[in-house]
Amino acid sequence: MSVSIITYPSNPRACKSLIAAKYTGVNIEIPNVDLSQLATNKPVELMNANPFGKVPAAMTPQGPLFESNSIARYVARQGGNKIYGNDAYEASVIDQWLDFSSNEIESAAVAWLYPILGYGQFNAKETQKAKDNIKKTLTTLNTHLQSRSFLCGARVTLADIVVTCSLLGFYKMVFDPSYRSTFPNVNRWFTTCVNQPNFKAVLGEVALAATMMEPKKEEKAAPAPKPAAPKKEEKPAAPKEENLDDEEEEKPRKVNPLSLLPPSKFNLEEWKRMYSNNETRPVALPWFWENYDAEGFSVYLCTYKYASELGQVFMTSNLIGGFFQRLETLHKYAFASMIISGDQEKTPVANQEVTGIWIFRGKGLPADMVDCDDHLVYDWKELDVSVPENHTLIDDYFAWDGALGGRKFISGKLYK
Repeated sequence: MSVSIITYPSNPRACKSLIAAKYTGVNIEIPNVDLSQLATNKPVELMNANPFGKVPAAMTPQGPLFESNSIARYVARQGGNKIYGNDAYEASVIDQWLDFSSNEIESAAVAWLYPILGYGQFNAKETQKAKDNIKKTLTTLNTHLQSRSFLCGARVTLADIVVTCSLLGFYKMVFDPSYRSTFPNVNRWFTTCVNQPNFKAVLGEVALAATMMEPKKEEKAAPAPKPAAPKKEEKPAAPKEENLDDEEEEKPRKVNPLSLLPPSKFNLEEWKRMYSNNETRPVALPWFWENYDAEGFSVYLCTYKYASELGQVFMTSNLIGGFFQRLETLHKYAFASMIISGDQEKTPVANQEVTGIWIFRGKGLPADMVDCDDHLVYDWKELDVSVPENHTLIDDYFAWDGALGGRKFISGKLYK
């Protein structure tokens, strides 16, 4: 049997059907249809297959089909390979993953990936919402795959094909090593799928993102030069004043609200120098408690929510490093000691945990922290520094020794 699919090259939505066809033995033909002017001139062949004029669209022996999941279902039902289940229930279990893919993954791609590809205008609010949603989605998916090789059983089904294709753009463009390290089960499943021969025959080698791509900023045209004004008799310029054209005046920079807080006796930059250049317990910590301003600063304990999913220590360290890298705007207003610890009863150290003590200017979590995706994967607890136990805990975290809640120190990272 042969199916004709109208699409552009490397369309991940069409790849769903192309991969399914490798499993079922269906012959897929991709006709030579000019799609270069699709926005203004929709080819007759496409309109015959899809009245909405969108790709992919298919022509089957029985008639036309549109919507990528519908085409993939049709292809998966053909042939002897049961990638669409053995009965109505198994097919419905697979269907739920196809719906999940459309509702939870592909919808997020519109806001996060499309602006990077130049298909839409960047909207910071919508992109952040998409990032939050995809992180929650991956967290759930990671839990589901903790004890499973594939989504619906012991072998590849249409569910694996469709969800993999929906995640393909994310893995190639924005899921950098630090981001991926949070979801080891999803990574294992995804790389297993894309390295299957039938996937490779369609996708080729899939290169995972080395860095997180960002949308291109629109470049503004330089203002046209003003015509030269008639020369006037020059007068001595007043000290510290500049005769700037209106076009050349610097635009006011956005002021961080934390810089507008009343002055504090606790100088965060001085604390960082004191901590870096002196012994921690005998010198730095006494200075900290002598100068700390509980009215102008706050202290938080953060705890990574998904400790059971942590892998090798270097990967956990990269996880923290990526978190820090995405907080470049907060250095002036924060200091932190993040620790990787383990169960003291285990040898070698097992049951890793990531926790940290953060010092923030002002009260509450700063906006820059709340805007960072990574803060969602941590639980945050504000500490009352007047409580002796909290005083001791802060000392231990800054000194990288002590009780540490009964766990063994493995390694630490500083944000300063």
